[in-house]
Amino acid sequence: MSGGPDARDARGGVPALVRAAAIALAAGMGVLAVALVAGGAVAEQIIPGIATAGTLTRWGLPISRTVMDLASALTIGTLLAASVLLPLETRRGGAAAGTGTLSRDAVGYLRAASWLAAGWAAGAAATLVFTVSDVLGQPVGQVLTGSELSSYVGSLEQGTALMIVVLLAVVVALLARTTTTPAAAIGLLAMAGVALLPAPLTGHSASSANHAIAVTGVALHVAAVAPWVGGLAVVTAHALLRRGRLPVMAGRFSRMALWCYIVVGASGMLNVVARMPDPAELVTTNYGRLALAKIVAFGALGWFGWWHRERTLPALDERRPRGVRNRAFARLAGVEVAVMSGTMGLAVALASTAPPAPTGTESAVRTLLGYEMPPPITAGRLATLWWFDLFFAALALVLAGVYLAGVVRLRRRGDSWPMWRTAFWLVGVLTIVLATQTGVARYASILFSVHMAQHMTLNMLTPIFLVVGAPITLALRALKPARIRGDRGPREWLTAALHSRYSAFIAHPATATIIFVASTFALYFTPLFQSLMQNHLGHIAMTVHFLLAGFLFFWVLLGVDPAPKRLPYPGRLLLLFVTMPFHAFFGIALMNLSRPIAEGWYNAVDPPWGTTLLQDQHTGGAIAWAFGEIPTFIVLIVLAIQWYSDDQRQARREDRKADRAAKAGAAAGAPAEDDELAAYNARLAKLAERDRLAGERGGDA
Repeated sequence: MSGGPDARDARGGVPALVRAAAIALAAGMGVLAVALVAGGAVAEQIIPGIATAGTLTRWGLPISRTVMDLASALTIGTLLAASVLLPLETRRGGAAAGTGTLSRDAVGYLRAASWLAAGWAAGAAATLVFTVSDVLGQPVGQVLTGSELSSYVGSLEQGTALMIVVLLAVVVALLARTTTTPAAAIGLLAMAGVALLPAPLTGHSASSANHAIAVTGVALHVAAVAPWVGGLAVVTAHALLRRGRLPVMAGRFSRMALWCYIVVGASGMLNVVARMPDPAELVTTNYGRLALAKIVAFGALGWFGWWHRERTLPALDERRPRGVRNRAFARLAGVEVAVMSGTMGLAVALASTAPPAPTGTESAVRTLLGYEMPPPITAGRLATLWWFDLFFAALALVLAGVYLAGVVRLRRRGDSWPMWRTAFWLVGVLTIVLATQTGVARYASILFSVHMAQHMTLNMLTPIFLVVGAPITLALRALKPARIRGDRGPREWLTAALHSRYSAFIAHPATATIIFVASTFALYFTPLFQSLMQNHLGHIAMTVHFLLAGFLFFWVLLGVDPAPKRLPYPGRLLLLFVTMPFHAFFGIALMNLSRPIAEGWYNAVDPPWGTTLLQDQHTGGAIAWAFGEIPTFIVLIVLAIQWYSDDQRQARREDRKADRAAKAGAAAGAPAEDDELAAYNARLAKLAERDRLAGERGGDA
């Protein structure tokens, strides 16, 4: 059989797809080669007495990185197309009627993701081998036959990061071959997103003088580039293969691409500023010239995106044959993909080129912290010595902006939202800013006592305000249902997550309480705390854990938003009074320590004006012991108000039910027997009437 029209269209588009892919690959590799030569990254530097890895490694390392980056972006793009860009299909008939399933094209993209993830793993493995060869100055053959490779993987961050990428990519490749459900597809997309980050975060960003901005900047940059590049490539392939649903797919990608473009541009500029504080270095250094060329290419990509939104997407909605519409889109998108591939080659060359060395001498404390030792701590300096942390600044901006956007959407359609809930949410966001951007953030890395105050604020105070703000309820009301029946938009995904088995487990009161309490003891009384303090990413992960663990616990305790399991109010009070003493016990344990926690870290950043490490940690224990009274008092007030309001709602509900029953009884001449309260009142009336009649008969006798 020759197949239907769709199959013939797809086969007819294969040569065009192969041709476009070849052009894009040639553009990427060509720009990479020119940029490597122009930037001097492949120029042989012979230093007497130091061995060199050879020509194969000098060229093989950037080429393998390019292959790894392209394969990772295409893997993300195919998974994105399968789970988000293509609408789900609705089953008809049977027990599963009305449920959305992956379309045939979506399943095909999942299978393609399996092959691309395998290529991603191979590219990461080749990058690992060439990196070892480059670091040790040994030829590739010697690295493969010796024991250097295994020792490098376990001892250096770059080796460990690349091995993690290989393992995660292999898992994605294996699971994508059998996955057929929307939830599994979105899970693979999340896993692939995690696999994007280890490799770039252990490069130049980790060693930058201003690594607090550089590390977060490169993470945001990579997280936005991959779906943008991969998504465009897959949408273009979809058009070249003349498949259906292109208007829906292109429209969804365009909305996502705009945000990706903004994030890529902002994070890219921050990365450039973090590595080159002097603007003159953009034209006086090889690194700066490559960065300038990348900025120009980025501007060209912005023009392509604007043209698509203004001209191409409206043309897709016209009533023309599918093949004509798809070819019109593919012509411009194919050129854009080639430009984007060349930009990625330029980015790899930029990453392979050493940034300008910092001017002047850099102290050991600045190398560890990213800033110089602050002056002696005072209340005024805690409030005025602001420190810009890109990650938490972006987090606060997103939390406030998205929440306010939801409130505005409700107001525009005529719905109300309590102002006091908005105020609570914004107060919670403000506490995040105060704990991570002010002088508290500067001193938290060098004084355990300040760190503990920051921890308690983000773990036990901030989440209360955020939970009372009811963000999930706001999202469910503000988000619009999916336009296509059976499909999943943000609202449907949120609803599915709330009803998932994972949510039922993680939001169980016992689970939330264990995470809230046990993780604190596990962090501070094991070597984990020192390991996290020594790495900026580790410090971010630790702080985010404080925030999420507190939010989960108070979400269960206060019960404002929908949750898999709700505790009655007496149970909530019992849970509060059982849990809070554990933080007091934790504070007492800190005050009784005879040896400092994370002694290696605090000795390395020991301020000359500070107290002894043990005394400072005893102060931190006192803060932990005393701080628990504040959130306990706030939660008690909130619970009392909630309990009273719930009782009032129940009373009003019963009153309305009684009124309806009375009206129905008056109309029918008899009480409404199906109403519990009315039936109960009727029974009482009958008993009273019977007693009255019995009394009258007794009196007559």
